[in-house]
Formats: sequence, structure tokens, C-alpha cells
Amino acid sequence: MSATPARPSHAPQPSGSAFILKKALISALVALVLFSLMIGVRTEAGPQGGLIYWTRFGDLAAIVGAVFGGSIIIELLRQWWGPVDKDRIVPKPVQAALGFAGRWLAPALLIFTLLVPVIFYNQRYILDLAILVLTYVMLGWGLNVVVGLAGLLDLGYVAFYAVGAYSYALLATNFGLSFWVCLPLAGMLAACWGVMLGFPVLRLRGDYLAIVTLAFGEIIRLVIINWQSLTGGPNGVSGIPRPTLFGIPLTAGDDGLAALLGIEFSPTHRIVFLFYVILGLALVTNWVTIRLRRLPLGRAWEALREDEVACRALGINTTTTKLTAFATGALFGGLAGAFFATRQGFISPESFTFQESALVLAIVVLGGMGSQLGVALAALTMIGGFELFRGFEQFRMLVFGMAMVLLMIWRPRGLIGHRAPTVFLERSQAISSDLVKEGHG
Repeated sequence: MSATPARPSHAPQPSGSAFILKKALISALVALVLFSLMIGVRTEAGPQGGLIYWTRFGDLAAIVGAVFGGSIIIELLRQWWGPVDKDRIVPKPVQAALGFAGRWLAPALLIFTLLVPVIFYNQRYILDLAILVLTYVMLGWGLNVVVGLAGLLDLGYVAFYAVGAYSYALLATNFGLSFWVCLPLAGMLAACWGVMLGFPVLRLRGDYLAIVTLAFGEIIRLVIINWQSLTGGPNGVSGIPRPTLFGIPLTAGDDGLAALLGIEFSPTHRIVFLFYVILGLALVTNWVTIRLRRLPLGRAWEALREDEVACRALGINTTTTKLTAFATGALFGGLAGAFFATRQGFISPESFTFQESALVLAIVVLGGMGSQLGVALAALTMIGGFELFRGFEQFRMLVFGMAMVLLMIWRPRGLIGHRAPTVFLERSQAISSDLVKEGHG
């Protein structure tokens, strides 16, 4: 008689209405404790300097009830989908549909972006929001080189953004240089500052690297505030020149582009031109990043991200690898800063605080470190989400924080987690039988 091999048995998962209600009650109790002081009781400084407060128990009860109901729904869906280690979580037809959508998502998004000025030509608000989103997409792709590819946690990325903005502003206002001349200069100056930051942190990693880069960003901001003879201090720099199209200004004068083309002048022409300028800069950033990933330098970044000790053992110069990562990321940050300066026409230190670095880092992490498409989707979601909840000033950050927590629970590697190597074997290769213990290759 032949014995049937026993299959590995999985521990039974707790189920039933009692378990679901118990878990939902625990979640509601935790929400009650957390939100009691955040929502249930609101405190402010009174007119006489004392502390005044008022209660919002109705809002607190609504949120606790939502947590209770949401916990029940999530648990029911989890039991319906099946255990985590089974293929039933996402059925194969759904996987095929998601794969098809993923292949066509990037081209469709690019085509829609190109048509945004045509579709929303008469809606200035949407055009300005699209320019802002593309600016953060470019910043996210630049920081993705440092954090996503090289694995170096940078909390002071806003410093390179500020260097690029002030470089263009000072060169354009003091020397009369055009935008297209100052743009590469601003990028190169920011890259030099990236190398200067890279040298002191060559031996640091993890939390220590994050603290040093955070300090670097604050140092740049304080220098901008206190060096009033150069940067204008808290007053900033105003009267920054606008970009031109091959030397032709986009103004209403006789020498403007509209007069030369014989069309009626509209202020929207300049907004559309700025939209395509930042779109072109973002696409160049994306193209350069993708090309660098396939070069030995990009493979060295990925090796450094996975294991620095193994990277040294392979003979890779980690000093050069880190410096090039910082310089490349800073270059793109400086280009984005130069565009920000010409877009606003005025810059001040208030535009380059730590919150900007945290926002760009959140875009990279939530989108998926190393994923270009994920960063673009995260920037669209976060910047558009801020505008969507602008009318809910008291609850906007609460909803935004809850969305980030849920995303980190369900998608810990981001919206599109991508850490696949750039070099791999396209097909399996048999090993010689002399090298295998079983005698079969």
C-alpha cells in the first residue's frame, strides 16, 4: 500500500459574526480614543489669552461609526477573497485586466496630458493646477533617483529646488540673461551643491543620513533668509523675467507672438506655453532617468540600494555612486526650481520649507520607490487631493493622513511597487551536469 503524502495544513482562520463584531468594536474603540481630542474637543487660545474649548461629539460619533462599519466591510471582503497565501485574492481574469490596463495606462496618461490645454483652454484654474502637478512630478522623478534607485534617504531635497530657483532669479535679474540660458546654469549649480552634500554623508546611512540631509535643507533656507544683500532675505526676489519663445515674448505688444502671428492676444497663451515647457522638462527627466537605469551607473545605484556591503564586495566605487546619485537628483531639482521662479515671477524663503521636502518624499514613497509611473500617479493624487479637499479645512489633513495610512497597509511598496532588476535573463539556461550534484542540468 502506498501512503498518500500529507498536504501541509494551514491554521484555521477565525471567522464568524462574533469575530467580525469583536474586531469592529476594537477598531471603533481605538478610533474613539484617537479622535476624542482631535475632533471631539477643539481648543483654541481665547481673546484674553486663556484656553477656550468646544465639543463636536456629533462629528466624533460619525467618524467612530464609519470606522465600525468600514471594519465590518473590510473583514467580510477579506473572508470572501480567501487567505492571503492563495491565488483567490485577485482572480486571474482580474489580474489579466489589470495587466492590460497597466500596459496602456502610461500612454493614455501621456496623451491626455498633451491634450489638457486643448480640452481645458478656457479654464485657467485647471491649467494652473496641471502646471503645479507637473512640477511635483518632475521633483518626484528627481528625488526618485536618490531615494528610489540609490536607496539614499534625502529629507533636504527642497534645498536643490531653492538653489535652482534663486540661481535663475539672480542671474536673470542682475545680468539680464534669458530663461533658456539660465535654465542649464541653474541645474548645474544645483548639481554642484548636490556633490557638496554628498561628500559629508559618504559614511552615513539610514536615520543618520536623513538627519544630515534635513539639516542641509534648513541651512540653505536660513542662508537665503539672512543673506539679504544677495537674496533679498525675507522679502525675496521680484520682477523675475518670463520665458520667451525663441526670443519672442508672449505679451500684448507689437513685438509679441500674437502680433507676429496675426491672432488676438490672450493671457492664456503664456499659461499654455508654460504648461508645455514644464511637460517637456518632466519628459526629459523621465527619459534621462530611464536611460541611466540601463547603464552601468544605474545598475550600481540599484546594487547600492539593495546592499552596500555586497556592492563594495563587487568592486563598485560607492563614493562615486553616491555622489552621482546626489548630483543627478539635484540637477533635476534645480531645473524644476528655475521653472518655478519664472512661473511665479516672485520667490521667497517661505516657498522652500521642510514641508516641500516631506511632500515630495511622500510622493516618491506612496507612488512606489523606483517606479516612474507610480510617482506620476502619486503626484496627481496628492496634489489634486489637496485641491479636492480645500473646502474641508478642518478635516483635509485628517482625511489625507488616513488615506496614506490605508495605502501603506494595503500597498506597503506604494501604488506601483517596482524593484525589478534592469538586467535579467530573458530565458532559462541549462547548467552543465558536471556542476550539479544530481547530475542533471
